[in-house]
Amino acid sequence: MSGSVRIPSSWLVLVLVIFALLGLSPTRAQAQGQRRVVQFTGIIATGDSLLGVPGATVFVPKAGRGTATNAYGYFSLPVLTGDSIVIRSLGYRNQTVVIPPDYQRQSYSVIVQLKEDATILPEVRIFPYATEKEFKRAFLALKLPKERGSAMADNLNEQVLRRIFNNAPVTSMGNYRQTMQSQQNDQARRMGTAPTPQTNNPLLNPFSWLQLINQIKQGEFKKKEGVDY
Repeated sequence: MSGSVRIPSSWLVLVLVIFALLGLSPTRAQAQGQRRVVQFTGIIATGDSLLGVPGATVFVPKAGRGTATNAYGYFSLPVLTGDSIVIRSLGYRNQTVVIPPDYQRQSYSVIVQLKEDATILPEVRIFPYATEKEFKRAFLALKLPKERGSAMADNLNEQVLRRIFNNAPVTSMGNYRQTMQSQQNDQARRMGTAPTPQTNNPLLNPFSWLQLINQIKQGEFKKKEGVDY
Protein backbone atom coordinates (compact mmCIF):
# COMPACT_ATOMS: atom_id res chain seq x y z
CA MET A 1 0.00 0.00 0.00
CA SER A 2 1.46 3.34 -1.07
CA GLY A 3 1.99 6.15 1.50
CA SER A 4 1.08 9.00 -0.90
CA VAL A 5 -1.80 11.36 0.01
CA ARG A 6 -4.17 12.63 -2.66
CA ILE A 7 -5.22 16.32 -2.44
CA PRO A 8 -8.67 17.21 -3.81
CA SER A 9 -8.62 19.30 -6.96
CA SER A 10 -10.86 22.01 -5.40
CA TRP A 11 -8.34 22.61 -2.61
CA LEU A 12 -5.55 22.83 -5.16
CA VAL A 13 -7.41 25.51 -7.11
CA LEU A 14 -8.05 27.52 -3.91
CA VAL A 15 -4.36 27.44 -2.95
CA LEU A 16 -3.35 28.64 -6.41
CA VAL A 17 -5.80 31.57 -6.25
CA ILE A 18 -4.47 32.65 -2.82
CA PHE A 19 -0.87 32.62 -4.06
CA ALA A 20 -1.88 34.59 -7.13
CA LEU A 21 -3.57 37.29 -5.02
CA LEU A 22 -0.59 37.51 -2.68
CA GLY A 23 1.72 37.87 -5.65
CA LEU A 24 -0.11 40.98 -6.95
CA SER A 25 1.46 44.28 -5.84
CA PRO A 26 -0.78 47.09 -4.46
CA THR A 27 0.02 49.23 -7.49
CA ARG A 28 -1.10 46.52 -9.93
CA ALA A 29 -4.28 45.84 -7.96
CA GLN A 30 -5.16 49.51 -7.87
CA ALA A 31 -4.45 49.90 -11.58
CA GLN A 32 -6.84 47.10 -12.38
CA GLY A 33 -9.86 48.57 -10.55
CA GLN A 34 -9.84 51.37 -7.98
CA ARG A 35 -9.03 55.01 -8.82
CA ARG A 36 -6.99 57.22 -6.53
CA VAL A 37 -8.55 60.05 -4.52
CA VAL A 38 -6.91 63.41 -5.28
CA GLN A 39 -7.44 66.74 -3.50
CA PHE A 40 -8.17 69.18 -6.32
CA THR A 41 -7.36 72.77 -5.30
CA GLY A 42 -6.76 76.02 -7.12
CA ILE A 43 -7.72 79.61 -7.85
CA ILE A 44 -10.26 80.77 -10.42
CA ALA A 45 -9.20 84.15 -11.81
CA THR A 46 -10.03 86.49 -14.67
CA GLY A 47 -7.80 86.27 -17.68
CA ASP A 48 -6.93 89.98 -17.89
CA SER A 49 -6.26 91.00 -14.29
CA LEU A 50 -5.81 87.69 -12.41
CA LEU A 51 -8.36 88.81 -9.83
CA GLY A 52 -10.19 86.02 -8.02
CA VAL A 53 -13.70 85.20 -9.24
CA PRO A 54 -15.99 84.63 -6.23
CA GLY A 55 -18.92 82.25 -6.52
CA ALA A 56 -17.58 80.27 -9.48
CA THR A 57 -18.81 76.65 -9.49
CA VAL A 58 -16.39 73.72 -9.67
CA PHE A 59 -18.52 70.71 -10.62
CA VAL A 60 -17.92 67.05 -11.47
CA PRO A 61 -20.80 66.09 -13.82
CA LYS A 62 -20.38 62.31 -13.56
CA ALA A 63 -20.23 62.33 -9.76
CA GLY A 64 -22.96 64.96 -9.38
CA ARG A 65 -21.08 67.00 -6.77
CA GLY A 66 -18.97 70.11 -6.60
CA THR A 67 -18.17 73.30 -4.72
CA ALA A 68 -17.91 77.07 -5.19
CA THR A 69 -15.02 79.48 -4.88
CA ASN A 70 -14.74 81.82 -1.91
CA ALA A 71 -14.37 85.61 -1.99
CA TYR A 72 -10.78 85.28 -3.25
CA GLY A 73 -11.52 82.72 -5.97
CA TYR A 74 -10.04 79.76 -4.02
CA PHE A 75 -11.59 76.28 -3.97
CA SER A 76 -10.78 72.77 -2.70
CA LEU A 77 -12.57 69.59 -3.76
CA PRO A 78 -11.75 65.85 -3.47
CA VAL A 79 -11.93 64.11 -6.86
CA LEU A 80 -10.83 60.86 -8.48
CA THR A 81 -8.15 60.33 -11.06
CA GLY A 82 -9.60 60.55 -14.55
CA ASP A 83 -12.42 62.90 -13.52
CA SER A 84 -13.41 65.83 -15.73
CA ILE A 85 -14.18 68.99 -13.71
CA VAL A 86 -16.25 71.77 -15.26
CA ILE A 87 -15.68 75.35 -14.05
CA ARG A 88 -18.50 77.83 -14.61
CA SER A 89 -19.18 81.46 -13.77
CA LEU A 90 -21.75 83.92 -15.06
CA GLY A 91 -20.30 86.13 -17.78
CA TYR A 92 -17.36 83.79 -18.52
CA ARG A 93 -16.81 80.80 -20.78
CA ASN A 94 -16.90 77.31 -19.27
CA GLN A 95 -13.59 75.52 -18.84
CA THR A 96 -12.84 71.86 -18.21
CA VAL A 97 -9.94 70.41 -16.23
CA VAL A 98 -9.15 66.66 -16.54
CA ILE A 99 -7.22 64.81 -13.82
CA PRO A 100 -4.79 62.36 -15.51
CA PRO A 101 -5.83 58.72 -14.95
CA ASP A 102 -2.27 57.72 -13.95
CA TYR A 103 -1.74 60.64 -11.56
CA GLN A 104 0.13 59.38 -8.48
CA ARG A 105 0.24 62.38 -6.13
CA GLN A 106 -2.32 63.20 -3.46
CA SER A 107 -3.04 66.81 -4.57
CA TYR A 108 -3.57 68.55 -7.89
CA SER A 109 -3.39 72.37 -7.96
CA VAL A 110 -4.28 74.69 -10.84
CA ILE A 111 -4.79 78.37 -11.65
CA VAL A 112 -7.66 78.71 -14.12
CA GLN A 113 -7.98 81.95 -16.09
CA LEU A 114 -11.55 82.46 -17.24
CA LYS A 115 -12.27 84.33 -20.45
CA GLU A 116 -15.19 86.73 -20.69
CA ASP A 117 -18.22 85.63 -22.68
CA ALA A 118 -20.25 88.71 -23.61
CA THR A 119 -23.78 87.90 -24.70
CA ILE A 120 -25.77 90.61 -26.51
CA LEU A 121 -29.48 90.12 -26.03
CA PRO A 122 -31.91 91.26 -28.73
CA GLU A 123 -33.97 94.39 -28.22
CA VAL A 124 -37.27 93.87 -26.42
CA ARG A 125 -40.04 96.46 -26.82
CA ILE A 126 -42.97 96.19 -24.43
CA PHE A 127 -46.36 97.67 -25.26
CA PRO A 128 -49.68 97.31 -23.46
CA TYR A 129 -51.24 96.54 -26.83
CA ALA A 130 -50.84 93.62 -29.17
CA THR A 131 -49.30 95.67 -31.99
CA GLU A 132 -47.77 99.11 -32.40
CA LYS A 133 -50.58 100.06 -34.77
CA GLU A 134 -53.19 99.51 -32.05
CA PHE A 135 -51.14 101.59 -29.63
CA LYS A 136 -51.00 104.52 -32.06
CA ARG A 137 -54.73 104.29 -32.66
CA ALA A 138 -55.47 104.32 -28.91
CA PHE A 139 -53.04 107.21 -28.33
CA LEU A 140 -54.62 109.36 -31.03
CA ALA A 141 -58.10 108.64 -29.66
CA LEU A 142 -57.10 109.67 -26.13
CA LYS A 143 -59.10 112.62 -24.78
CA LEU A 144 -57.28 114.68 -22.19
CA PRO A 145 -59.36 116.45 -19.52
CA LYS A 146 -59.71 120.21 -19.82
CA GLU A 147 -57.99 122.37 -17.26
CA ARG A 148 -61.10 124.26 -16.31
CA GLY A 149 -63.65 122.29 -14.36
CA SER A 150 -61.24 119.46 -13.64
CA ALA A 151 -60.30 118.19 -10.17
CA MET A 152 -56.73 119.40 -10.65
CA ALA A 153 -57.87 122.93 -11.38
CA ASP A 154 -60.23 122.91 -8.37
CA ASN A 155 -57.43 121.77 -6.06
CA LEU A 156 -55.12 124.55 -7.30
CA ASN A 157 -57.73 127.25 -6.88
CA GLU A 158 -56.28 130.28 -5.06
CA GLN A 159 -59.20 130.61 -2.67
CA VAL A 160 -59.03 126.91 -1.75
CA LEU A 161 -55.29 127.13 -1.11
CA ARG A 162 -55.73 130.27 1.01
CA ARG A 163 -58.44 128.61 3.11
CA ILE A 164 -56.24 125.55 3.66
CA PHE A 165 -53.32 127.78 4.67
CA ASN A 166 -55.39 129.71 7.19
CA ASN A 167 -57.17 126.72 8.73
CA ALA A 168 -54.50 124.01 8.67
CA PRO A 169 -52.88 123.74 12.13
CA VAL A 170 -49.09 123.69 12.47
CA THR A 171 -48.19 120.20 13.71
CA SER A 172 -45.02 119.04 15.44
CA MET A 173 -43.88 117.47 12.19
CA GLY A 174 -44.35 120.76 10.36
CA ASN A 175 -42.33 122.61 12.98
CA TYR A 176 -39.60 119.97 12.73
CA ARG A 177 -39.41 120.33 8.94
CA GLN A 178 -39.30 124.11 9.21
CA THR A 179 -36.48 123.97 11.79
CA MET A 180 -34.42 121.47 9.80
CA GLN A 181 -34.88 123.45 6.57
CA SER A 182 -33.80 126.64 8.32
CA GLN A 183 -30.68 124.95 9.69
CA GLN A 184 -29.87 123.57 6.25
CA ASN A 185 -30.22 126.99 4.66
CA ASP A 186 -27.94 128.54 7.30
CA GLN A 187 -25.33 125.86 6.67
CA ALA A 188 -25.55 126.44 2.92
CA ARG A 189 -25.09 130.19 3.42
CA ARG A 190 -22.00 129.61 5.56
CA MET A 191 -20.56 127.33 2.88
CA GLY A 192 -21.29 129.90 0.19
CA THR A 193 -23.72 127.73 -1.76
CA ALA A 194 -26.89 129.68 -0.93
CA PRO A 195 -27.86 133.31 -1.54
CA THR A 196 -27.23 135.79 1.26
CA PRO A 197 -28.16 139.48 1.71
CA GLN A 198 -24.59 140.36 0.68
CA THR A 199 -24.68 138.33 -2.52
CA ASN A 200 -28.11 139.70 -3.42
CA ASN A 201 -26.86 143.29 -3.09
CA PRO A 202 -25.90 144.47 -6.62
CA LEU A 203 -23.40 146.97 -5.20
CA LEU A 204 -21.38 144.11 -3.75
CA ASN A 205 -21.57 141.98 -6.86
CA PRO A 206 -18.46 142.35 -9.10
CA PHE A 207 -20.37 141.05 -12.12
CA SER A 208 -22.92 143.84 -11.70
CA TRP A 209 -20.11 146.40 -11.65
CA LEU A 210 -18.62 144.88 -14.79
CA GLN A 211 -21.98 145.08 -16.55
CA LEU A 212 -22.38 148.71 -15.46
CA ILE A 213 -18.95 149.66 -16.80
CA ASN A 214 -19.69 148.03 -20.14
CA GLN A 215 -23.02 149.87 -20.38
CA ILE A 216 -21.26 153.20 -19.70
CA LYS A 217 -18.63 152.49 -22.37
CA GLN A 218 -21.30 151.61 -24.89
CA GLY A 219 -23.12 154.88 -24.15
CA GLU A 220 -26.36 153.36 -23.04
CA PHE A 221 -26.83 156.09 -20.40
CA LYS A 222 -26.34 159.04 -22.78
CA LYS A 223 -29.37 161.21 -23.31
CA LYS A 224 -30.94 160.56 -26.66
CA GLU A 225 -32.81 163.16 -28.69
CA GLY A 226 -36.55 162.85 -28.69
CA VAL A 227 -36.57 160.70 -25.56
CA ASP A 228 -38.14 162.18 -22.45
CA TYR A 229 -36.53 160.75 -19.27
